Amino acid sequence: MRPDLRQAWGNKVLIGDGAMGTFLYQKGFPVGISYEELNLTSPEVIGDVHRQYIEAGAQILESNTFSANYDKLSKYGLESKVDEINRAGVRIAREAAGKDGYVVGAIGSIRGGKRNNISTDELKRHFEQQIHSLLSEGVDGIVLETFYDVEEMLLALSQVRKVSDMPVISQFAVEDIARTLDGHTMTEAFRIVSQEGADVFGFNCRTGPNGILRALETLQGVKTLPASVFPNAGIADYVDGEYRYGASPEYFGKMAVQFADMGARIIGGCCGTTPAHIAEISSALTNYIPSPLPEPSMEDVDRDRIVLHEHLEQEQGIEQSGEPTLVDLVKERHTVIVELDPPRDLDITKFMKGAETLKRAGVDALTMADNSLAVTRMSNMALGHLVHSRTGLRPLIHIACRDRNLIGTQSHMMGFDALGIDHVLAVTGDPARFGDLPGSSSVYDLTSFEIIRMIKQLNEGVAFSGKPLKQKAKFVVGAAFNPNVRHLDKAVQRLEKKIASGADYVMTQPVYDPELIVKLREATKHLDIPIFIGIMPLASGRNAEYLHNEVPGIQLSDEVRERMAGLEGEEGRSMGVKIGKELLDVAAEHFKGIYLMTPFMFYEMTAQLTEYVWELSNRRLSPLFH
Repeated sequence: MRPDLRQAWGNKVLIGDGAMGTFLYQKGFPVGISYEELNLTSPEVIGDVHRQYIEAGAQILESNTFSANYDKLSKYGLESKVDEINRAGVRIAREAAGKDGYVVGAIGSIRGGKRNNISTDELKRHFEQQIHSLLSEGVDGIVLETFYDVEEMLLALSQVRKVSDMPVISQFAVEDIARTLDGHTMTEAFRIVSQEGADVFGFNCRTGPNGILRALETLQGVKTLPASVFPNAGIADYVDGEYRYGASPEYFGKMAVQFADMGARIIGGCCGTTPAHIAEISSALTNYIPSPLPEPSMEDVDRDRIVLHEHLEQEQGIEQSGEPTLVDLVKERHTVIVELDPPRDLDITKFMKGAETLKRAGVDALTMADNSLAVTRMSNMALGHLVHSRTGLRPLIHIACRDRNLIGTQSHMMGFDALGIDHVLAVTGDPARFGDLPGSSSVYDLTSFEIIRMIKQLNEGVAFSGKPLKQKAKFVVGAAFNPNVRHLDKAVQRLEKKIASGADYVMTQPVYDPELIVKLREATKHLDIPIFIGIMPLASGRNAEYLHNEVPGIQLSDEVRERMAGLEGEEGRSMGVKIGKELLDVAAEHFKGIYLMTPFMFYEMTAQLTEYVWELSNRRLSPLFH
């Protein structure tokens, strides 16, 4: 009888199959459709691909179910067919594999390397549903492939282990630096996954044979499980309207022997590979006799744990040198941040004059929004650098999730670090369709929680991809908070999640109700990071009505609206400053952090309020601080 998978890979190197998606693309099926739906609509096509890999020498077939989960299929209106598609995928592969071949149920990452906001409960539910379908159809094992972080891998692995002792192959998608997106080195990821019950630990996708070889090298001395490797056929190139991969089948054959020498017991291919690649792997490993896996070196394991602990310690606080941060300052005294919007044109004369005026008034930092309300403005990075170089003011730069994908966001943050801009405020960003360029797209690769965590990862010297950086950043990251809500307790719970993600301080939306300031103090007094209470002086009666009725996250009390009603020009601004001072009387009593927002570039108003904060501070009217 055919041995089970665990026995089979214990005695020899098993040949896996190659790519399904890119092979279907080469056969004329376009990008953007559900390749898994072909299990139902074109089963003969999927069966033919499987048979070609078997004929090339593959001994293990993966079912065409990589994205056959509820979340992925729902994008095509196929969420009701999760069970049907998965079962069909196994049946097609089983028929092609014959009596000697093995079929493993393929389950891909749902997050897919993105920091989307799908909940843990949803992930568990989707994995559980797909696993049940695959197991019910009688697979020989499960392959969890193209996972980018340990957390999601453990969620999927735990769902398998809850219902079966089926062989499980756990494969991460990493670059040659071999670090997961959530910051784990491969030795640490190996330790965690093996303890949770994985049978095989390996790598697929994202990089070619050389990158995966280097990733595999990081496990030498600690690896006790067999390895699996499914590299891409190099890096994809877009030529004449088609995606092409450059790594030849002959190259894969040569690399297969090196993989086997390093403990790989399952070797196949991922994106860009074809039956020709698998044939070369099979030929190269004919009569290959694997050596026993090396015993782990505890010295290497302990060394990796020490490195990991150093990273975890960095999460608890940023190493600071030179001048104190705003967080340092606000622990000792009142600290004032003033927002000044970047201009909407190319003339920065008035902006720089405003920055100089606020510098003289004694502000501790000048903060600049990132195209707030989705209105196009000059780069706050450029202006932040100019403000610091010309006035000496500390720039505090907002960064929105809306405008940049993961690549652009990390690039942006690296630019800040190069310029010495180390204070940022992470915000979601208003949707682009409501701004001055409604045809532009909103990216939202990251949520506000995730962008905070990713920026703090740079402080560990780890890129968003998991790649080690040559030095560590020193970002002090702020989180936005809107207290103008019906249920303040729920808003505080959301804020607590941002703090758990790594926020160092909080900046609130403008508050116009003294009673709300007191309530906010009570609701947040248990938090151990400083809060900068937001106050924006009103410029006119029309400005008051606009903010109250049209701007998300801002509410004015009836009393304030009545006082501003009908006031325009200098009269309106004078009343706005007066109301602002009254709010500061309360705010400065309960909070050391003050965040003033300049309306319509009337920086004289926020300069007056800044000076008033120092008057209050000098009178020592603040017995209760936060």
